[in-house]
Amino acid sequence: MATSFKALTELLERVGATKKRTQTVALVADFLTKLNMEELEPAVSLILGRAFPKSSQKTLDVSWQTLNTVLRSITQVDWDVFSEAFARTGDIGDATKALFEKAKMKRQSTLMQKQITIIEVRNILEAITAASGMGSKQKKTRLIETLFSQTDPAEAKYLVKILTSEMRTGFHEGLMEQAIAKAFDVPLKTVQLANMALGDIGEVAPRARTNKQTLSSLGFRVFRPVKLMLAQVADNADQALREHGGETAFEYKYDGARVQIHKQGKGVKIFSRRLTDVTASLPEIVDTVKVNVVADETIVEGEVIAVDSQGSPIPFQHLMRRFKRVHGVADTAEKIPLKLFLFDILYLNGENLISLPYLKRRRILSENVGKIPLTKQIVTNSSDVANAFLREAINDGQEGLMAKNLDSPYTPGARGKRWFKVKTTLEPLDLVITAAEYGYGRRHGWLSDYYLAARDSETDEFLELGKTFKGLTDAEIIEMTRRLKSLAISEDRWRVVVQPKIVVEVTYNEIQRSPTYKSGMALRFARIARIRDDKAAEDADTIQRVREIYEQQFQKKGRYKP
Repeated sequence: MATSFKALTELLERVGATKKRTQTVALVADFLTKLNMEELEPAVSLILGRAFPKSSQKTLDVSWQTLNTVLRSITQVDWDVFSEAFARTGDIGDATKALFEKAKMKRQSTLMQKQITIIEVRNILEAITAASGMGSKQKKTRLIETLFSQTDPAEAKYLVKILTSEMRTGFHEGLMEQAIAKAFDVPLKTVQLANMALGDIGEVAPRARTNKQTLSSLGFRVFRPVKLMLAQVADNADQALREHGGETAFEYKYDGARVQIHKQGKGVKIFSRRLTDVTASLPEIVDTVKVNVVADETIVEGEVIAVDSQGSPIPFQHLMRRFKRVHGVADTAEKIPLKLFLFDILYLNGENLISLPYLKRRRILSENVGKIPLTKQIVTNSSDVANAFLREAINDGQEGLMAKNLDSPYTPGARGKRWFKVKTTLEPLDLVITAAEYGYGRRHGWLSDYYLAARDSETDEFLELGKTFKGLTDAEIIEMTRRLKSLAISEDRWRVVVQPKIVVEVTYNEIQRSPTYKSGMALRFARIARIRDDKAAEDADTIQRVREIYEQQFQKKGRYKP
């Protein structure tokens, strides 16, 4: 029997109301055991707020304006109901639920004619993403209307969350791994390794049910992106040396964009930090790989930087222009040439290399990439040598250094102390714009004062840390205004509240306690250093990290006690 979408939304309501992680894991595990095989992947993805599997390159491309139009049309309710609910809860799903509840009261009957199933929801989402060409916007709108016309208030709440990628129940992928392990009696470590290999927890679930024995032997598949290993931040090179207990590999941290490159035969695909296929935008990198990498199958990682005619690095914003380009690539490539540096290899001719020590992977990499340069590196246990290398990197126009434990395996999706980012200035933060205000004077009519928020890793809520009007050029402000208006949820005369989608790198002088914001923190003299289109909102820095930095400040200064 097919499982209704209503059953899934009832589960999400219970998960959102439950504080103990063990209880939420048990709830989800029990739900998964009752699903049909074909429902497992869609259900896992939807519970995590994803319309499609994480490995999919499909995008819905549905604007808030389109959703706004559909919600007004379906409910026929004064939009003040939505605005008031959103102002009260700050949750786009709860505000949508309020709209549908009001509509239900007006009509004295449910909007839902029949219960839509999980599979039917996925099928409509597939149809939405397939709509293209002339008339696609109208077709998408009709499909979304079809979807919402079959939902009750709670279902509408979670459909909006899925369509806008704002689930925020606090039930993250790590907990889903635990739920799958519990549901199908598979060791958690086996589920985690399978998730690393497949790059998609949704596809792990059906395999955990039917192929438990083969789950632990899954390998990487070329052209399916692998989750990236992540680094913690070190205040200085000495901290990295202490943590690694001796010799450490220090490498240039280039002011560029991280890429994962897959090659099979003559085929090459390049994936961005967000695991989006950017192959078409980087033809010269594709050519470089084809010419130099002789292995039949491989997955390597590197950094792409934009350079000038002398080969010196130029600002990150110019590189992002290349990554966004899908038309006129050749002309842009001539104006903004790129250079590739490689730093790791994960897979080679059928062999998974991630469990090998980092230094051995580096050697294998150097033996298989021809004339493609590797990231500049030294291996040392000397503080003086490491710090001199850091100054050299900064003088060369790079961000700083990466410090890597020589024995470290590659752990996809994990952030730990095996890798550190080392910079010379106060650590910048990657924050999300949640709202913006119109400027004054020559900035009148532009959204130029931006509210900045960090992500709460426990709840997925975005907590504001202050606002800034500094850092962007006039041209960037004009473009930012256009983008923010397309993401607007509510607007008054001065302020626009937006979906938390745009990530910016922010510098500041200090983190302070502040009762003004729910986070309890505020940035002093915040300034936007650059727009991070290579990062998604889920990649933003967490409020937990902000609190760590706040506490670290008192290693160098006294703490005021009123």
